[in-house]
Amino acid sequence: MPVCCVVRYVTNLGPGAVAVTERGVCRVWLPGDDLSDIDKIASGESELARKAANQLEQYFQGCLQQFDLPVDISLLTSFRQQVLQLTMQIPYGSYTTYGELAKKAGSPKAARAVGGALGANPIPIIIPCHRVLASNGALTGFSGAGGILMKENLLTLEGADFRAFKKV
Repeated sequence: MPVCCVVRYVTNLGPGAVAVTERGVCRVWLPGDDLSDIDKIASGESELARKAANQLEQYFQGCLQQFDLPVDISLLTSFRQQVLQLTMQIPYGSYTTYGELAKKAGSPKAARAVGGALGANPIPIIIPCHRVLASNGALTGFSGAGGILMKENLLTLEGADFRAFKKV
């Protein structure tokens, strides 16, 4: 399904953007991502895109804990869709591990495949892949702009006590 609208949003970390299809949010660009070609993807306005941009701005201000937006992950494989849907269930300020997510997906030995699905997550923040840690509590595998530092900043913003989980 083609993107129908892209809207920029602004945070204290810099600008980002969000794209929507007729079904829902299909892509989020984080602060720090290259936005130079955003205007070539789609133009125009939509109520959903504006709502998504507003909610992302509120999230980065620490004022929003739960998104109220449909997502469009219909072009992903069924396994990746399942992993991302499970990831959306991780509450604000909480975290889980790749292994635990693999178990919930019915594939207890697929922690690396879960990592691959999360690494390809086109809708970070709304689908909170930053809330997934290594089995020892390490902050690994964040492919979004800013890498591990962004993941740490997002967990800190949410008040997640992830540092207590780390094994030394």
